Amino acid sequence: MKRQYDYCRFCLFSTFHLSMLKGKKILIGITGSIAAYKSILLVRLLVKAGAEVKVVMTPAAKDFVSPLVLSTLSKNEVIVDLANNNSWSNHVMLGRWADVMLIAPVSCNTLGKLANGLCDNLLLAVYLSATCPIAVAPAMDEDMWQHPSTKRNLELIKSYGNQIITVEKGELASGLFGDGRMAEPETIIDYLIENFFRTDELKNKKVLITAGPTYEPLDPVRFIGNHSSGKMGFAIAEEMYLRGADVLLVAGPTNQHTNYTGIKVIHATSSDEMFDACNKHFKKMDIAVMSAAVADYKPVEVSVQKIKKKEAELNLQLTKTKDILAHLGKQKNKGQFIAGFALETNNEKENALGKLKTKNADCIILNSLNDEQAGFGFDTNKISILYKDGSATNFELKTKKEVAKDIVSFISLHVHEK
Repeated sequence: MKRQYDYCRFCLFSTFHLSMLKGKKILIGITGSIAAYKSILLVRLLVKAGAEVKVVMTPAAKDFVSPLVLSTLSKNEVIVDLANNNSWSNHVMLGRWADVMLIAPVSCNTLGKLANGLCDNLLLAVYLSATCPIAVAPAMDEDMWQHPSTKRNLELIKSYGNQIITVEKGELASGLFGDGRMAEPETIIDYLIENFFRTDELKNKKVLITAGPTYEPLDPVRFIGNHSSGKMGFAIAEEMYLRGADVLLVAGPTNQHTNYTGIKVIHATSSDEMFDACNKHFKKMDIAVMSAAVADYKPVEVSVQKIKKKEAELNLQLTKTKDILAHLGKQKNKGQFIAGFALETNNEKENALGKLKTKNADCIILNSLNDEQAGFGFDTNKISILYKDGSATNFELKTKKEVAKDIVSFISLHVHEK
């Protein structure tokens, strides 16, 4: 059930970033391992994303997955042998053709050959002559994975400049449960995008992003909060990162997570915790995007014990929380860019323009709860971006992944103008 959930998650939340694979040339090597069955879905997803895929297999791999299936999915002939009838497979040109070579799965046997420069099949010949970056996804039983010789071989191929996609823990072919499972296809694709296909558009830019709600405690078990899911902020963080930025994400209580290990995440629960994290790191940032739904008020007193239901009424005294956007706006230096969010229910543009001026932000991203399928909890959003020069750019209803692309494009344009 978990694997089915992971695949659905991948389809729903990562598909938009698959566009970064369009036109990329990916050479997949497959070795003799039961995990070779995963290569079928891997090839299918890559081709669906617009990548050009070629497959080279070891002879042993044919016992686990059919070359016919892979050639049908990849739309290219699968190459197994160095010589086929009277023709010769040019292993040198394969390694020069690809933008990246991915060997998945890498069996324990092939790992040893990669580490020691052996060349007794076509896949190894391609590997040894490849000029493109190479990543490998190992697959083997736990005891083999933990063996000192395997650790040594992994260190050796890393020293050659190869990248290793970490194995996962789970049920193994032996029936045991432990480390050694080849990473799932969606994990491998996220890895390829993150490590090989990020752009340089925002390279060397440091970006601070807030996302999700804040919870202001009443007692040890209750809080004042809101319905923010954090989807918008996480989508912006991923889009910034994939365009080359160094991203720090300060996340309130949310079920969202990022699939990109390079995004640094600080978890905050209350508005005070989020304020402290932003205040600590803002001076080093080039861009700040304050998309979190921070509580405007918090209880004056927090009970150390659970509040019991006694009286017919319970009166709470609230006080204003620290205004993170306004605080950062006061600190803003020349060259820093701050984007704020405004979720409104009435007088939307007027309120957003007021926020733009009083918070000293460079732009305000406005959305309204009056728009259907927009706001908290939805996978879609409809926004307008109000810039400090008085201009407004309106966008139609889109997925939050697409909205994130619009927001990042807008910010990138104006950052590079500075």
